[in-house]
Amino acid sequence: IFFFFFLFLFCFSCERNILPANCLSEFPVNINTDLNIPQVNNAQTPGGFADLSGGSKGILLLNINGSQFVAFDKLCPQSDCDAPMTFENGLVLKCACDASEYSVNFGGAPQTAGFECPAIEYKVSKNGSAIRISNF
Repeated sequence: IFFFFFLFLFCFSCERNILPANCLSEFPVNINTDLNIPQVNNAQTPGGFADLSGGSKGILLLNINGSQFVAFDKLCPQSDCDAPMTFENGLVLKCACDASEYSVNFGGAPQTAGFECPAIEYKVSKNGSAIRISNF
């Protein structure tokens, strides 16, 4: 019985990490920046963010709590949209073409019913005021 229970858990946990075939994969990214430069200065404080060039439609760098940062591509995950996603209410990325929303607090998970592809998230490393954004 324990064997089947663990087998079920193993299969269930693996299934959650598989993205649907129609989801976009990440773009090659390797950006080094500094929190002290004017373009990124707003991201020094918790809740602050900065718009950076890179990725497909630009990258949003967000300071979660002063020491934890996240970065998302501003490409709309499920539509052929020319406009980059916007950051709204300090909580979501929003696609202007289809009004879909993606949570920055939950790994870019879609918050709009019927949408299954997450926003593309990049790895962020911080060392002092230096920030590196790259692929996982």
